[in-house]
Amino acid sequence: MRRNHSAATDDRGQAHTVEAFIAAMLLVTGLLFAMQATAVTPLSASTSNQHIENQQRALAGDLLSTAAEDGSLTEAVLYWNTSGGGFQDSPEAGYYTDSGSQTELLASLNRTLADRRIAYNVRVRYHNTTGTPSVRTQSMVEMGQPSDNAVTASRTVTLYDSTTLTGSDDSTLAQLEDDSGASFYAPNVDSGPVYNRVEVRIITWRM
Repeated sequence: MRRNHSAATDDRGQAHTVEAFIAAMLLVTGLLFAMQATAVTPLSASTSNQHIENQQRALAGDLLSTAAEDGSLTEAVLYWNTSGGGFQDSPEAGYYTDSGSQTELLASLNRTLADRRIAYNVRVRYHNTTGTPSVRTQSMVEMGQPSDNAVTASRTVTLYDSTTLTGSDDSTLAQLEDDSGASFYAPNVDSGPVYNRVEVRIITWRM
């Protein structure tokens, strides 16, 4: 009788051990499944957003580099209406409010960004000689208020006294100083051949 009682006790112990092991395995499996279901989604969304922002920055940067090399960036900066006080063929505000093709730069922006439903603003920062701030901004394109995920790319353009405007007035920048009826948004800040150094900024965001 003692042997039978001992064997039954051993069998019950083994059964309890197996049940505990199975329960532990089920618990671990459930935890792993729950972690995969809840943790991957936020990380994936963040990575995706960062990838889109990097793409937009690269597009704008490449566009500026190409425009600087072929001269269309300087052309756009100088496409100014001296009598109207704004960029040539722009609305009364003096800047463009949507994608256009008035210059090669704007046409490139239209093809590269607007056609992909990427909104953008283009602003020209220039040095000022009097008052504050010492650096001011002239809008070239204003398509709206950038979103929180907007990115920026920029490129500097050096303007010289001998540089010629590309709008309806083909005067040089030096000649404008002698013409009281004409004006350019950036003043002459250098006593030498350099007129001003301007920075063209493109701010992009998803529509």
